[in-house]
Amino acid sequence: MILWIYLFLIVFINGFEAGGYQASLYSIGQTYDLSVTSMGLFASVELLATMLAPLVLGSWADRTRKAKCLLIILAIQIVFSATLFISNVQLVFITGIFFLGLTTSALQFISIAALAEAYPLSGKKKIGFMTSMYAFGALVAPLFVNYYLNKGVSWRMMFLVLTIGSVIAFTGVYVCRNLKFEEGLQDGSESADSARFVIVGVLLLCVVMCIYVGFENGFAFFVDTLFADVLHSTSGKFALSIFWAVMIPSRVLVGLFAKYAKKILIAAIIAIPLITIIISMMNNGSVVMFLCVPLGFACGAIYPSVLTTLMQYSGNRKATATAMITTATGIGGFAFTALTGFLGETFGLRSTMVILSAFFVLSLFSVLALGKVNKKL
Repeated sequence: MILWIYLFLIVFINGFEAGGYQASLYSIGQTYDLSVTSMGLFASVELLATMLAPLVLGSWADRTRKAKCLLIILAIQIVFSATLFISNVQLVFITGIFFLGLTTSALQFISIAALAEAYPLSGKKKIGFMTSMYAFGALVAPLFVNYYLNKGVSWRMMFLVLTIGSVIAFTGVYVCRNLKFEEGLQDGSESADSARFVIVGVLLLCVVMCIYVGFENGFAFFVDTLFADVLHSTSGKFALSIFWAVMIPSRVLVGLFAKYAKKILIAAIIAIPLITIIISMMNNGSVVMFLCVPLGFACGAIYPSVLTTLMQYSGNRKATATAMITTATGIGGFAFTALTGFLGETFGLRSTMVILSAFFVLSLFSVLALGKVNKKL
């Protein structure tokens, strides 16, 4: 049995749950007779749990065997996803979705830490493939939800699929829990990571992820509105699908060229605002949809490049470091999405996209500042 297959499955399930919940929210709102505001609150319950999980569980995961952590959290996820499938009670749904957000967030950062520890030789390459699985899950889920909803099947089917996937992942991790995989790198190797936890380096990368996820959410949530209200086009959903789809090969390529992660990160940080500025100047929906290809490709490179670079500063506290990154993504997603709505109403969506992309200047300074941190290692 190969552990990384099940770690990849866990990350795929996380992406599937995120995309599936977003695609199901309207149907859930109809079931519980929710207003648009209430639907937003339902969505924010999971987001709150996503931000809390790394803060609460990061240190615990570093003190405990990663396989044991994964088994415990997968068991909790199985219970609550199964409960969401069988229950019709609104309060039970809110409670269940909170714990589902808690478990998916924890599984995300612990799986990344487990991969880095179990595969010290090939882990950096595998991180690129692993993060592409999240994008793949987020891409597949809405298509799957749309298919079975059109067949008259309840939105609860998503939680049954999530339960089955979690059971498979639990079984695989349990079987592989005591197996040894790769020996660590030799001391003095130029590719060996720092043994120390370098808080400054981790925080600088948190800035990068906070801004990236903030931009990604701002763009993804409002690109359909941009096409409909500004470009007078019905292709917004298709553009969003393209944006997500091209992230998959982008993240795979980052994995293959992991040793150039920092250079790729700088290139992506520069490319995103430049492409966004060009998009803001276009009036043709087809041209903007085409530009979503390089934009999605550049965005897709950020996450695996950050995680690969992070290994140099996480030392023996990889779960804590990845937990900090996960918290930063939650903060960025929450804050920038709200900011996009406010700025979009005030300045228009074209200007808002440019304003959001301008924050990448801070990301660039953060990555360049890592050079000074490296000199002190």
